[in-house]
Amino acid sequence: MSIQIPRGTQDILPGDVEKWQYVEETAKKLCHAYQYKEIRTPIFESSELFTRGVGDTTDIVQKEMYMFEDRGGRSLALRPEGTASVVRSFVGNKMYGNPGQPVKLYYSGPMFRYERPQAGRYRQFVQFGVEALGSEDPAIDAEVLSLAMSIYKELGLKQLKLVINSLGDAGSRNAHREALINHFKPRIDEFCGDCQNRLEKNPLRILDCKKDRDHELMATAPSILEYLNDESRDYFEKVQRYLKDMDVEFEVDPTLVRGLDYYNHTAFEIMSNAEGFGAITTLCGGGRYNGLVEEIGGPETPGIGFAFSIERLLAALEAEGVGLPINEGIDLFIVALGEEAKDYAVKLLHTVRKEGISSEKDYLDRKLKAQFKAADRSQAKYVAVIGDDELKENKINLKDMTTGEQEEIALEQFVETVKGKLS
Repeated sequence: MSIQIPRGTQDILPGDVEKWQYVEETAKKLCHAYQYKEIRTPIFESSELFTRGVGDTTDIVQKEMYMFEDRGGRSLALRPEGTASVVRSFVGNKMYGNPGQPVKLYYSGPMFRYERPQAGRYRQFVQFGVEALGSEDPAIDAEVLSLAMSIYKELGLKQLKLVINSLGDAGSRNAHREALINHFKPRIDEFCGDCQNRLEKNPLRILDCKKDRDHELMATAPSILEYLNDESRDYFEKVQRYLKDMDVEFEVDPTLVRGLDYYNHTAFEIMSNAEGFGAITTLCGGGRYNGLVEEIGGPETPGIGFAFSIERLLAALEAEGVGLPINEGIDLFIVALGEEAKDYAVKLLHTVRKEGISSEKDYLDRKLKAQFKAADRSQAKYVAVIGDDELKENKINLKDMTTGEQEEIALEQFVETVKGKLS
């Protein structure tokens, strides 16, 4: 009986993994331009981190976390998202005391959620995220949104829509919370069990319910924008003004609700409008979380960030027909004929690799024609052919696989000649 891959996971094979590498490197380069530094956190953390940081009323904590006890009886969880781990590290390593504020970080790595697998959604998925901690300036909100959009546009996506909303400060949210309770309470028995449980704990989460999204009360629910106080309204208007100054197109959607409990003020999502992308169009989500650092045991520190699934990004690229400029070929393939030539090819291969020339040789003792076929499969730019007779004459034959031109080169000049041609 063969062992099957776990449901909701995938193998990323050569030919596809290069696309992942290109996407990740593009995102990292843009983060460097915006002066965000990489952080790497553990794949598993204390379960309490996510219960407190993500929120015990969220689907992530209630239904989707992979939790287990270690041999010491401690409750641990595979990380379902990256923000809580980054903030835990920010607090634990006292980064709030760093002279350079705000602290601007990015991360990339696998996350885990036990949810129903579907197109573009996995139980293990790779998330790329950004966090900026230590500033209440609405300009940093605009910067974070601009960075997210820049990553998608740099990769060639065009069918994008940025949607933003304000969840307000604590006062605004409390006023909106009471309005939501009063709105839903008379008919809450018509909603699912999750919504009934959330009515008093976090009624804003009712607006994010997938089961009851078509209920008539959803369409008439009071908007958070009606309950923003002057400070929150001014903050949101500045974020919008900065985005316009940056020529970042956006739409305001008062129904936008992020799924995590720690968000306030700016919330946003980036969606794909590509035809055939699927019913779930969200590519990226994020927002401001001014209370999260304190919840995890640190000093009062504002923060904002976003995260996106690389699987979803690749699916959007495919939906738009965007091809990534992946170089799948190699520089040189060495064809050797004869025992002495084969022995010499081992040394020559090592030499050219040390010079940074991507290269390969035959390891299956194939005939000349089969070795050339292997060179074609490798998409080699050049093929070097050496036999025992050529070795005695201190020369090697080099063929340009694009033009078909061939030339004989002295062995001692071979490496420099190939380097010159490649440059």
